[in-house]
Amino acid sequence: MRWDAQRADRQDDEPTLPGMPLLAGLVRSVRPPEFAGVTFHEVLAKSALNKVPGSSAMPFGWTVNPYRGCTHACAYCFARNTHTYLELDAGHDFDSQIVVKTNVGQVLRRELARPGWQREHVALGTNTDPYQRAEGRYALMPRIIDALADSGTPFSILTKGTVLSRDLDRLARAATKVPVGIGISLALLDPELQANLEPGTPSPKARLNLIRRVRDAGLPCGVFVAPLLPHLTDSLEQITELCGELAAAGATGVSGIPLHLRPGTKEWFLQWLSGERAELLPVYERLYRRGAYLPRDYRDIVSDRIRTARRAAGLGGFGAAMQGRGGVPGDARASFPAGSLPTVAPPTEPDRAASAGEQLRLI
Repeated sequence: MRWDAQRADRQDDEPTLPGMPLLAGLVRSVRPPEFAGVTFHEVLAKSALNKVPGSSAMPFGWTVNPYRGCTHACAYCFARNTHTYLELDAGHDFDSQIVVKTNVGQVLRRELARPGWQREHVALGTNTDPYQRAEGRYALMPRIIDALADSGTPFSILTKGTVLSRDLDRLARAATKVPVGIGISLALLDPELQANLEPGTPSPKARLNLIRRVRDAGLPCGVFVAPLLPHLTDSLEQITELCGELAAAGATGVSGIPLHLRPGTKEWFLQWLSGERAELLPVYERLYRRGAYLPRDYRDIVSDRIRTARRAAGLGGFGAAMQGRGGVPGDARASFPAGSLPTVAPPTEPDRAASAGEQLRLI
């Protein structure tokens, strides 16, 4: 989808926010009673495929993002600052003002049918979660999955959302046509911390059960342990316990990275930290005083812990786990990029290419 200065026709009684005139293709804004405090801004997208800046160095070149903003409300979400492009804030607005590309499946099918499409790998879940709670209402993913599979395009999905279980039969069928990778994001087991840190997400127990269901459907399931939070979730004991649970659930590979804090996210996360674990605020301010990323020596320590915990659990890396399974011909499987599921990915609007390239170098 392309964001520009096009103004959308609106009804006077619809919810209004300062950035809404910047939202191209806006059809209506609704506040469903079952989503207390959330407004969905339904738009008609002009495009679905997003080219990843600098993708020649990446295991995937294209993304599809059916939603903008996310009701998972993760305090650490790296995509928060994308809402400021619409003059919405990176905090509460990101959690509660959700842009829904209602026609994304139809537009995607049209784009995939173009003669020039090379059936390159497409990644979903690179910006905001395609299986956030809104997907239970809008059901955009079935058309996206079918369009990709019918066109012969390999794809992968990264999600925290148990709504994915609704589509497991469809994903298994798709895997007989193209390589399909599934990744679950889970970085902690403490349900109390999860409820405070990422209040809109399914519980750790629910996500472990989702891994089992993905594996029972005959699909690979890598797990992305991220972000690991300094002095909160990144001890060797915590990571080892998590990897043991992931192995027991049937995960086919694990990778992870520590927290990074870009502008927009940093302010929101530190506000959360000051309210929940104020004693750690000076520690984080020191660790991130030079920018968005932890010092190299700290990142190396966390990487060593992940490798140690992974070996102890008998697990391989995330990339190998994402190879397509099912009735896929050998030549198609060979074309599926190892590690094709992104660990971190940015907004992909053309005017943010430089920022996007920096973000993608994290993986």
